[in-house]
Amino acid sequence: MIELTGGEALWRSLAPERVDLVFGVTGGKLSALMQAIAATPNVRYVGTRHEGAAALMAAGDAAATGRLSMVIGECGTGAVNLASGIAVANANSLPIIAVTSNNQHAVSYPARGMFASMDTESLFRPLTKWNAAVHDGRRIPELVRSAIREACTGRRGAVHLDVPQDLLRSRFFYDPGEFDRQSSDYRLVDGPAPTEAQCAAAARLIGSASKPLMIAGGGVAQSGAAEAFLALAARVGAATAATQSALGVVSSEDPRYAGHAAVISGPAFARACREADVVVAVGCRLSPWLWDEAGPKFGAQMKLIHISTDPAVLGAHWPAGVAIQADARLALAGILERVGAPTVRAEVRGWTGSLLATREAHRAALRALAADSTEPMHPATLASEFASALPQEAIVVYDGGHTTFWTNDFTPCDAPRTRFNEAGMTQLGFGLPYALAMKSRRPAAPVFNVTGDGAFGFTVQELDTARRYGLPVVNIVHNNASWGVIKIAHQRGYGFTLGDDLEGTDYAAIARGFGCHGESVSTRAEVAPAIARALASGLPAVIDCRVRFEPHPGLPDFGRMGSYGMAPPSASPAPAAR
Repeated sequence: MIELTGGEALWRSLAPERVDLVFGVTGGKLSALMQAIAATPNVRYVGTRHEGAAALMAAGDAAATGRLSMVIGECGTGAVNLASGIAVANANSLPIIAVTSNNQHAVSYPARGMFASMDTESLFRPLTKWNAAVHDGRRIPELVRSAIREACTGRRGAVHLDVPQDLLRSRFFYDPGEFDRQSSDYRLVDGPAPTEAQCAAAARLIGSASKPLMIAGGGVAQSGAAEAFLALAARVGAATAATQSALGVVSSEDPRYAGHAAVISGPAFARACREADVVVAVGCRLSPWLWDEAGPKFGAQMKLIHISTDPAVLGAHWPAGVAIQADARLALAGILERVGAPTVRAEVRGWTGSLLATREAHRAALRALAADSTEPMHPATLASEFASALPQEAIVVYDGGHTTFWTNDFTPCDAPRTRFNEAGMTQLGFGLPYALAMKSRRPAAPVFNVTGDGAFGFTVQELDTARRYGLPVVNIVHNNASWGVIKIAHQRGYGFTLGDDLEGTDYAAIARGFGCHGESVSTRAEVAPAIARALASGLPAVIDCRVRFEPHPGLPDFGRMGSYGMAPPSASPAPAAR
C-alpha cells in the first residue's frame, strides 16, 4: 500500500488520459490538488480571470484534441461560475472533467451553514452527463475512473466530481495497482462497431439512392472519420454537408458541398434536404439547426441512415430506415466495404450538379453584398476582407450570434478541427476562451476569434489571461454598437427598444489597457493591414471593426426555427408620453 493525499490520488488517477493542460481559478481549498499538478513535469496550468471562461477553455481544448480536458473550481461561487462552460461542453458532447472543492466533509452534505456552503452535486447534476460527491477519500480512484468512463464513452460529455477540502488534504492508503491501469482497463477505447447486417442494409439503401445526401456531424471529427466520410461520398456521388461541429470535414470548395448543415446555410442545403431520397447522418443528432418549427426539414420521401454512438438520438426526430449505434469511422468503413466499385449514376451527378449551381448563385449574391463600400462597413464586407487576409494555416473560432452567420458564409474551411462554433448552447462569449485553448495547443498556428461586440463583452477580461500566458490570439470584433438581432429583428417588431444599445465602447483601448495590441478600423481597405499588424505584434490583439447591422439572408429562416408556430409580432404604436 502507498500513502497519498486525496489530491495526489485524484491527479494520479487521471494519468492514463494524458491530461496535460488544466484550467481554473486558484483557490485555497484546492491546494492539495494544485500541489500535485504543480509537481508534475510537462503539465501546464492556465489561470483565468473567471471560472466560466476556464470551463469554456476546457471545452475548447477537448474540441481541438478529442481528448479529456480538465477544469477546477473553488467551492461556492467558484463552482457556480463554472456552470455555463460545463453546460456548453455537455451540450456539444465534449469530454471534460470538472473538479470542485467544498467545505470539509463534516459540515457538507447536508451543509451546516458555513460560508460558501453549497450542494454542488445537485447544482451540476442537470448540467453534466454524470456527477458525484466524494464521501470517502479511499474511493477517489474508483470515482475518477467512473467519471472518465462516462465522459469518454458513447455520447461524450461533461462530468463532475465534488471533493470536500479535508478529503483532498488528508492522507489515505491505496493499492499501487489503482494507478497502474491503462484506459482500456476501465473504459471502451474503440468502437462500438456496427454489425455486418447493419452495414449491408445501409450500403443497399445508399446504393439505390437517386438523390443521396450525407451530413457529417461532430462525431465524424471526433472519431477521425473525415477520410472515410469523403470516400463514401465520392463512391456514390452524394451531396455533402457538415454541421457546425464538423466544419472542415468537407472542404468549403468541394464541388458536392451543399453548405454547412443549418437553416441559415442558403438555398442549396435547403433544397438538398427537401429533395434527398436517402440521407446518411453520421455522428450527429439532427440538431435544431436543421429544423423549422415542424422539425427537420426533410421531404416525406426521405429514408434515413442514422449513425451515432448515442442510441437515444437514433430515430428520435425522424424514422430511421437503418439505425446504427457505432463509432463513425468503423461504421463508414463497414459500409464502404459493401458499397462496391464506384457507380455514380447520371441522375445522381445531375442532382448534385444542380445543387452546386444553386449554391454558386447564392455565393454570388453574398459577394455582391460584400462589394458594398459604404460606411460603416456591411458585415459581409468585413467577413469577406477577413477571409481574404486569413493565413492558410489559421484556426478560427466563430463567436457571436448574427456575426457567425456571416463568418460561416465567407471563411474558407479545408480541414477538420480548424473552424469552431458552439452550436449546442450558442453561448455568447465562448470565442476568446476557445481561441486561447486552441493557441495553448497549437502555439505556431495563427488563431482568430471572430465575434460580435455583445458576445465579446462576456469574456473580454480574459485578454488579461492571454497576455499573462503569452497567447497571442487575434480578436476580430464586428462592432455595430448594439444587440443587433434583438434590436432589429425582435424589439422593433413589437414597436419598442429597451437595453439593446452598446454604444461608446472602444474595444481597442480596452485591449491596450490589458497590455495587448488594439486598433480600430472602419473601412474595408483597413482590414487586411490591421490583421497583418496584429499578427506581427506578437501580442494578443483586438481589431475593433465598425460595422452596421444588416440582416443576414438566412435570418427569416432562423427566426422560424425558433418560433415553433408562433405568429410574428405586429408592430405596436409607441405608448404615449406621460
